[in-house]
Amino acid sequence: GSGQGGLRVPKGGRGARRGPRALARDTAGAMIRPGTSLTKQKQKRAAAPKVAPGKKAEAQKPDLQEFLNNCDYVGAITLLEFEKKAKEDRPYLLMWLAYAYFHNGDYKKALDSYDEAMKKDSDPNIACYKACCLYALTQYNEAEEEAKKSPDGPLKTRILFHTAHKRNDESAMMAQHQALTESKEDQLCLAAIQYLRSHFQEATDIYKRLLVED
Repeated sequence: GSGQGGLRVPKGGRGARRGPRALARDTAGAMIRPGTSLTKQKQKRAAAPKVAPGKKAEAQKPDLQEFLNNCDYVGAITLLEFEKKAKEDRPYLLMWLAYAYFHNGDYKKALDSYDEAMKKDSDPNIACYKACCLYALTQYNEAEEEAKKSPDGPLKTRILFHTAHKRNDESAMMAQHQALTESKEDQLCLAAIQYLRSHFQEATDIYKRLLVED
């Protein structure tokens, strides 16, 4: 879906096999599309399983992988909240829950889930994921402060680039601009900033170049 700076949603086929951290880096951290507000993802309805005549469908537990592949974040949240209450032992349950809440547009609950995860997981990158939530909640100063707590990396650079733009801090923007690489994510981030600054030709040039390279 599009967002403030934009947030990319993963294509199906990878989902739960990759782990919440990898997906969070790909999605919450992309910050690449221009726009004015983050919106909820459209849900895809999974087709009902076919049952042979005279046979009853066997009760089967829903699969997180399938929910993620279908971008059915409501289904993923329902499953994960059930497992949480039942105290089921799913690895990174809170991280998955935060991921699903974020992509469903419920940034406050995503933030709360990351806060809860931090009590059990010392991963310093969670601060960057929290910064994405704060940015989506238009709390730009808080997002910047949170991002600075995380290790240096592409996601941190992109978040700080966007928060500097929101604060009209030209010197900070220049510093983060110089830290951008030629990666597709970084270049899309730069194109988004150019668009938001009404530098439409510069943004168009980046998009055209990336399309040719693709």
